[in-house]
Amino acid sequence: MEFNSSIVVNATETPPPANDTEMYCPGLEDFSSWYKKVHGYVSLVVCIFGSVANTLNIAVLTRREMTSPTNALLTGLAVADLLVMLEYIPFACHMYMQPSTPVPLTDRYSYPWSVFVLFHANFAQVCHTVSIWLTVTLAVWRYIAVAHPQRNREWCCMRTTIAAIISAYIVCPILCIPSFLAFSVQPTIARVDKDGHKIKFKDNVEGARNVTLYVLNISELGKANNDLLRQINFWIYSIVIKLIPCFALTELSRRLICALLETKKRRQQLTAASGSGKASTRNSRVLDKERQTDRTTRMLLAVLLLFLLTEFPQGILGLLSVWLGDKFFEHCYQKLGEVMDILALINSAINFILYCAMSRQFRSTFSILFRPSVLDRWLLVPQHNGNGDNNGCTTANNMTQVTQV
Repeated sequence: MEFNSSIVVNATETPPPANDTEMYCPGLEDFSSWYKKVHGYVSLVVCIFGSVANTLNIAVLTRREMTSPTNALLTGLAVADLLVMLEYIPFACHMYMQPSTPVPLTDRYSYPWSVFVLFHANFAQVCHTVSIWLTVTLAVWRYIAVAHPQRNREWCCMRTTIAAIISAYIVCPILCIPSFLAFSVQPTIARVDKDGHKIKFKDNVEGARNVTLYVLNISELGKANNDLLRQINFWIYSIVIKLIPCFALTELSRRLICALLETKKRRQQLTAASGSGKASTRNSRVLDKERQTDRTTRMLLAVLLLFLLTEFPQGILGLLSVWLGDKFFEHCYQKLGEVMDILALINSAINFILYCAMSRQFRSTFSILFRPSVLDRWLLVPQHNGNGDNNGCTTANNMTQVTQV
């Protein structure tokens, strides 16, 4: 399960027995209890910032002068991340932000809210999976542009890019079908006091009564298949959705870094030739183009490395849950559910900062788009010349140039 694995599955579960000798991650209990108290507020801040940031990303990247295959992928990535942020806000408020008066269990685990939590688990997983595979596609496109520039225009044209984005939004929900089938909303009986707070069944207090709570648990289909569906779900989550993209991005990042070093070496040779008076105007244009490509590649490398830092640990934990069984899942994976959530949310929110810090054209377009018009009297507005140079944006004759940064 991608988001909130500690809450989504069996929300009324009890701790493992005290005589359980096979205990994993014994030090996580206290940390998990502490972090749950602040997770709602931290995630709310991250989601609000991320929603605004991704909205700004979409507004800037869809400008006509920003049209390019790279920016189309970044736009598709921003849409997926924005959906994750917007959907997580009501979930965080309901499940983690406790009011001054405790909410009765019958309200917290009512049928409508449990259906929403199930929707949250599936929807968030799909959107985040789309984000992951668009990130992989972005790395492949960047590698082709750097390592095979002569094929870039043919392989990574706008039509191919749009097809890749649409495919991600179609294929990823199919990949998540085992997750859809593995869990369902199920009723469970609990005993509560007169205020609706849970008590033990053997307690006989004034106003105590039995109530029906609705929680997410293994579906009847999952139970009928002797837990096979849950195992398939974890294998797809840990291997296909997490580890394969992480390994692919690691190799692509390594190749991109090698290409950057090779480009730097070639630039130094051209610079030396220029210093000795042997360089031509063509060499100067090559140097400028390579510097632009380097800056774009560095920005995208930052995006890829941030992805690896946040996603790789989740894949490892999911894989260990398959290998080590339910005890590891209960003692470790579930205890780190909120931590994995916040890492994924931060990864979805922070790209705007990277673009602003590393992309000159993004900053320029953002400034023109959102700067108050009254400031135009005192600030010079960048002008585009008419010689066909539009700061590396895609033109009608060059559909595969990348954003200048």
